[in-house]
Amino acid sequence: MLTTLGLDATAEAVYRTMLARPRDGVRAITEHLGMPEGEVRRSLDLLSELALLRPSYEQDGELRAVPPGVGMEILMARQQAELAAQQLRIEASRAAAAQLISEFADMSPAGSSPGVEQLVGLDEIRTRISALAHEVQSELMTFSPGGGQRPDTLEASKANDLTLLNRGVRMRSLYQDSVRNSQTTVAYAAWLGELGGEVRTTPDLPTRLMVFDRTTAVIPVSTDDSGAGAVVLTGEGTLTALCALFENIWSAAVPLGATEERREGELSPQEATVIRLLAQGLTDEAIAKRLSVSSRTARRLANGLMEQLGAVSRFEFGARAVQRGWLPATE
Repeated sequence: MLTTLGLDATAEAVYRTMLARPRDGVRAITEHLGMPEGEVRRSLDLLSELALLRPSYEQDGELRAVPPGVGMEILMARQQAELAAQQLRIEASRAAAAQLISEFADMSPAGSSPGVEQLVGLDEIRTRISALAHEVQSELMTFSPGGGQRPDTLEASKANDLTLLNRGVRMRSLYQDSVRNSQTTVAYAAWLGELGGEVRTTPDLPTRLMVFDRTTAVIPVSTDDSGAGAVVLTGEGTLTALCALFENIWSAAVPLGATEERREGELSPQEATVIRLLAQGLTDEAIAKRLSVSSRTARRLANGLMEQLGAVSRFEFGARAVQRGWLPATE
């Protein structure tokens, strides 16, 4: 029941027992639950680490469970802090990706280096991607930012997708959360899932990206015009970084067909991203562009979060977000 808050079933059972039988020691808890003493002690260590136990005010050396209301607030605050830290890691990866893209965007064909192949124009890009897709053996990972995809684009990709899946290639695709409002994209994801493909969404993506067999990556040189030019990267260090970026964002993303359940007061990934972008000083228009939503939607999200904290300015919002645990404190 409390696994999403960091407690396993054994630790939860021990916590509940200590609430119901506050004066029981380790032996009594062990007998009551019918568990090995080692498991009970491991759970006590975990509960202490999570600050769900406190020293007894009456008996030296004994522990008492903190009240459930206090305990749940502690666990949720911890989870919010972990979410904020995860968002910072993703942002660091995003910055590294942006720097990489910027470096290659400034390169001329004559200045190409080993592990870098430049592609100019949409025809050349699509021809190279088609060749790479024909050669891929085991895995294809993609970032597809920009909201809902065009129906003709999705329909045109089905033949290649089907060929790859029939060959046993693992296909993982990341879209932005805003595609959930696109019926054609959701229908395509459902079709892909039935055939074995995997599709997840996340609020924000750093760039368009395709990684073939973890050995070759294709990224555009311009985030605003993916058809203008692209680079094919094969350097081992670069591919390691791009694959780590993909796995980092994939692990926090939500399957497109899933309905996310949230507890009262818990932030959605999209709200957590808006908070981070607000803290960076982005305007509603800039946030809308990053999330691939309308300016009206971005404004509604930002105003709703400010109202939750009772903030009348974005500076005040940042301070209160840190106090609430929505943002990590800066030293």
